[in-house]
Amino acid sequence: MAEPKSLRRQRRQTSEKAQGMGKFWLGLTRGVFYPLTAALARTEVTGLERIPAEGPALLVFNHVSHLDPIFDAVTVHRAGRVPRFLAKNTLWNVPVLKSVLVGVEQIPVYRGTADARKSLRDAHDALQHGKTIVIYPDGTITKDPDGWPMTPKVGVARLALAHDIPVIPAARWGTRDIYDHYEKKFRPFPRKIVRIAFGEPLDLSAYRGMEHDTHALRDVTHLAMTGVRDLLGEIRGEQPPTEFYSPARKSRGDDGEA
Repeated sequence: MAEPKSLRRQRRQTSEKAQGMGKFWLGLTRGVFYPLTAALARTEVTGLERIPAEGPALLVFNHVSHLDPIFDAVTVHRAGRVPRFLAKNTLWNVPVLKSVLVGVEQIPVYRGTADARKSLRDAHDALQHGKTIVIYPDGTITKDPDGWPMTPKVGVARLALAHDIPVIPAARWGTRDIYDHYEKKFRPFPRKIVRIAFGEPLDLSAYRGMEHDTHALRDVTHLAMTGVRDLLGEIRGEQPPTEFYSPARKSRGDDGEA
């Protein structure tokens, strides 16, 4: 469903403005990503108006392909926001890409190192300054053969509970048809359809002030990812599984059913 013209006009007036060299890098990435996504797929978006025109927001997505951040970034940017992604720190080792990532203020994730907590601190800081954070609680591309979400990590809840902000579940489907990470197959033709849906902000009022409570962190993480999973089921037109996929459980031959 298309946004009303009045809403699009409002977003243009209130949209985030990059500063300094960030304006150059944002313009460059827009010049590349907009035509690239248009060439690869027709993107159908619902619920875009649920992304606030200003102020902090946490967008919680599923993750099925390396193309996800590109389609997600373009879609969020169309809502007048500049998305900040949490991405693997190794991407900052690529010379030109490093300049782009720094220029558009993306957040490196240092997995398994002494700096592992730094990414969350940087994300907290971005939210405190009114930015939009995009997070994939799976932590990586899902290993579920059918593309459903995996057991999520609690970082999403730590961010959600530390700030009184909109936490919006979102789902996207169709990018894996273009590039399948595990099969290493790129299929640009024929042009695909990518569907993206944004849900209603989660009601976390019962958990406010409980960011250090282990049970609250688990509950909110499950609540957020359940919202993502259910949206994914809607845009796929399928019934989602009742449990999140766990590679560890799968390797033990446990199907998760009592």
